[in-house]
Amino acid sequence: MESSLTQNHLLCKADERIILALDFQTKAEVMNCLASLENQVRYVKVGLELFYAEGSAIVSLLKEQGLKVFVDLKIHDIPNTAKGSMKSLAKHGADMVNLHVAGGLAMMEAAREGLEQGVSAGSKSPLLIGVTMLTSSSQQMMNEQILIPGRLDETVSHYASLACQAGLDGVVASPLEVPIIKQATRTDFLTVTPGIRTVGSAFGDQTRVTTPAKAFELGTDYIVIGRSITQAEEPAKVWADMMVSIREGK
Repeated sequence: MESSLTQNHLLCKADERIILALDFQTKAEVMNCLASLENQVRYVKVGLELFYAEGSAIVSLLKEQGLKVFVDLKIHDIPNTAKGSMKSLAKHGADMVNLHVAGGLAMMEAAREGLEQGVSAGSKSPLLIGVTMLTSSSQQMMNEQILIPGRLDETVSHYASLACQAGLDGVVASPLEVPIIKQATRTDFLTVTPGIRTVGSAFGDQTRVTTPAKAFELGTDYIVIGRSITQAEEPAKVWADMMVSIREGK
């Protein structure tokens, strides 16, 4: 019963748990995109492409628009550098930041410490999320190119357990892996899931994907969606249709 109630709560607040990926290179493109969505968006993601192009000022601009911001830089370095990077990121007002779990336990713990140190007095620390396996990765790629043996879902589960042990708030993974992550960690350990496509959209360079409604049905806490919305001819309509499909579970 508790699981059902939790899921209903998530669906009622879906607009706060859908993160729009702003994969653009200029502030003008970002503002045009947001305007085309007619103030329907509550949470956005700033990735490497936009952060490298516009710098940290883009985070401040988006916060001024009343948006929550996930700064998706996927930190992966030695512990001391990861700590310093997170300490710097904490000063920009992000609501969520991330790193690669593959950096190891010491790196994740150092990063968490840096994040806590970087937050100004009275401010809330951003959520710290660990990337497990990118949703563009396949079983074959993992085994043959990265030379990680075993099954992909087992690796994701192990990485999630490590992230939980390091004190992270959650992980990034495919929505298809949410049930095993919750089982390997705990029900309130957050899952942030890219690889989301609206019904009928092309998969692009993603391999482990599903629809927004299915992702929430699988128990995810946040979904990240980009091209299905941002490259649509009528973004506002696609967004509105997506919200209907989530409510109807389609």
